[in-house]
Amino acid sequence: MTTKMRSEIAEQPAALRATLDSLLPRVDEVKALGGRTRQLLFIARGTSDNAAVYGRYLVESRAGRLAALAAPSVATTYRRRLDLDGVLAVAISQSGRTEEIVETLAWARDCGAATVGITNGGPDSPLAQAADVALCTVAGEEKAVPATKTYTTQLAALAVLALGLGAEVEADDLQRVPDAVEELIANPGDLDAVVEGLADKHGAVVSARGLAFSTALETALKLKEACYLHAMGLSYADLLHGPIAVVDAETPALLVAAEHSPTLPGTVALAERVVAAGAAAYTIGGGAALAKAGTAALNGPDLPEWVAPMGLIVPGQLLTEALARRLGVDPDAPRGLNKVTQTD
Repeated sequence: MTTKMRSEIAEQPAALRATLDSLLPRVDEVKALGGRTRQLLFIARGTSDNAAVYGRYLVESRAGRLAALAAPSVATTYRRRLDLDGVLAVAISQSGRTEEIVETLAWARDCGAATVGITNGGPDSPLAQAADVALCTVAGEEKAVPATKTYTTQLAALAVLALGLGAEVEADDLQRVPDAVEELIANPGDLDAVVEGLADKHGAVVSARGLAFSTALETALKLKEACYLHAMGLSYADLLHGPIAVVDAETPALLVAAEHSPTLPGTVALAERVVAAGAAAYTIGGGAALAKAGTAALNGPDLPEWVAPMGLIVPGQLLTEALARRLGVDPDAPRGLNKVTQTD
């Protein structure tokens, strides 16, 4: 039986094409709004927060703007007013109906920020209505609880945002993403081997650095919520500062890198270290160099680093769905989760 999650993974190329067609013509609109700001504040929770990590690395490394991840409780619990003059606040919510995120964006605007909303909820959603500019993704309805196509289209919207903020990239690279994602869905690599390698494990470390760090966080979240695996998402720089001690024969590592990235040599070295210590190092992306260093490899996209995370997450999604079924878990409806999560 094909799960809803697997069907929605397969819908991503079309969702990305539709989202890019809708949002790329709005680059000038973002440019006009962002022109009166100096730095960015990303507001999100859960999967959307992992997308925000991509946004932060992207605008800092390619557009030269300082960015930070908001603590919504400052607005909603502590109710502390901050001086946000010169800040572009970017709220991200798949549904556009998470009250905490909508309230925090309204708070940011009241504190002087210009505001952008990124949502799949449409222009009539509360988040879109609260924003100066709403970048609405075109993923269609997502029925499985674990986000797939709404996540990758969020990344596409953040890439458009970066273009509007003057990112030093080739805009045409975005047009290559849907085809690259389609190829990964058809040929994810040694998926069965990685599934079997994780099937009897209770925990794993998922690690990357730089623009791929968002992929490590999102893959770990997916494995936790849909497979009940104690998966820890870490920057490999932080991993080396101590947590690597947990990596052993019973706690494998899943290492992620774009093939064309300055973080690749460090990821390869980490894979070699993990294997030498007697643990498994499963890899996503990184080309032949990372695949050779690891235990079993999932393919990555042939894309420049700045857009690679839109493809790098796909093998992690496929792994999650396949592992959940292998474990007898319904990936469409993990226990204790709802499609829209409200927080106080």
